[in-house]
Amino acid sequence: MTSMKTHILALDQGTTSSRAIIFDREGRRVGSGQLEYPQHYPHNGWVEHDPEDIWKTSLASARDALEDAGLDASEIACAGISNQRETTLVWDRSTGKPVYNAIVWQDRRTAGYCEALKQRGLEQTIQAKTGLLIDSYFSASKINWIMNQVPGARERADKGELAFGTVDTFLLWRLTGGAHYTDATNASRTLLFNLEEQDWDEELLKIFDVPRSLLPEVLDSAADFGTIQSDLLGATIPIGGVAGDQQAATVGQCCFAQGEAKSTYGTGCFLVMNTGSEILRSRNRLLSTVAYRLDGKVTYGLEGSIFMAGATMQWVRDELHLIDNVADSEALANSVSKDLSVYLVPAFTGLGAPYWDADARGALFGLTRDSGVKEIVTAALMSVCYQTRDLQLAMEADGASLAALRVDGGMAANNFMLQNLADLLSCQIDRPAITETTALGAAWLAGLQCGLFDSLQSISKHWQLDRSFEPARDAQWRVRQYEGWQDAVRRTKSKLSE
Repeated sequence: MTSMKTHILALDQGTTSSRAIIFDREGRRVGSGQLEYPQHYPHNGWVEHDPEDIWKTSLASARDALEDAGLDASEIACAGISNQRETTLVWDRSTGKPVYNAIVWQDRRTAGYCEALKQRGLEQTIQAKTGLLIDSYFSASKINWIMNQVPGARERADKGELAFGTVDTFLLWRLTGGAHYTDATNASRTLLFNLEEQDWDEELLKIFDVPRSLLPEVLDSAADFGTIQSDLLGATIPIGGVAGDQQAATVGQCCFAQGEAKSTYGTGCFLVMNTGSEILRSRNRLLSTVAYRLDGKVTYGLEGSIFMAGATMQWVRDELHLIDNVADSEALANSVSKDLSVYLVPAFTGLGAPYWDADARGALFGLTRDSGVKEIVTAALMSVCYQTRDLQLAMEADGASLAALRVDGGMAANNFMLQNLADLLSCQIDRPAITETTALGAAWLAGLQCGLFDSLQSISKHWQLDRSFEPARDAQWRVRQYEGWQDAVRRTKSKLSE
């Protein structure tokens, strides 16, 4: 790398699309590409991606971003990767060909298997080691399913012929021609990684019956992950940063101080608070995770995960056909009474934190004769605010207070939602000037590794505020609206006794 090169390529591989963004050293976007790809639903509760779709759209979006920026690959200093987490792939080490489709984080096929592990009394052991709960959301049970359901997979794994990876690892393998790495943030989402020891855990491998031969080497979030081969983009590019999408957004939002928090509103919603060098172990079914790991030093996070945020608005648009464009929801919502009594609980793939109810299913409550399109659309928007309030209260019960919240993701463009979020959470909501914080975080990490930045503090100087939203409604409104939500959730849950 020469000092002349100051542009960074960020590959942001998401649940519904692959994006690539080229940033300059100040974090400004100079080129981008984005391609959607199909979702596959073979059975109720199953969600899969064709790994070749992930690969082809990622590569094509990178080429599009270079073209959009008017740059050659030879002018790129380094590259970073952020990815949809927990999504599980297993492939042949000799050919790179997957043995099965990617099993997506949303997939619920292993819910019964996970329930059986709970019945064996393993939840406390697993949570103590991983900071996570036993749930089909995470990678371990998905690997187990592939080993047991794909003919010959376990035998081939035992011979060392197969490799496992989350999406970052799969892309690294393809981009570099066989480097088998992941980073600590992605490893911490597998249910196989010991948070304190920062290594794969032998007892967990035995519990989930996962062959160690499958696993990648775990590196820091800023590290030497290999080099993009020259025949793919036209020149070699060192890959210096990797992080799961929510941790990448935490870096992109510059939440580097203990207590700082961000919430990303993409397909799902993920609220991550920096808890510093100590693991804050949740008593309220939130997740302890690696926020980032640099120079061997771990910064931990406390996370609440909501499965349906932007995906709820896509459902309103694509399945109910109530709006033509998600952006239309803001104007509709502004025309609805402030005391909305319609509640949508978007438990289409179960409920995430703090409920973790895999068998709950979506429901709509409070409809009256004059309820129409605008009330249902608004209820969908508000469901995201209510679920964030759920996470805030769980964090407070764990001893972590939310003074302010930095937001990003597609839904962060919706001013109605952010104002109601401020009102419900009774805290300041800050939207940055650059909302593509997931890709930006991957770029910052790569820039650290490649020498474009010398510290997190030098990166923090580039964070800029677009707009703050301050609470404007009284506590009475907040209590009334949230009680209605809690009642709706109680009636939606599959286990009403909980």
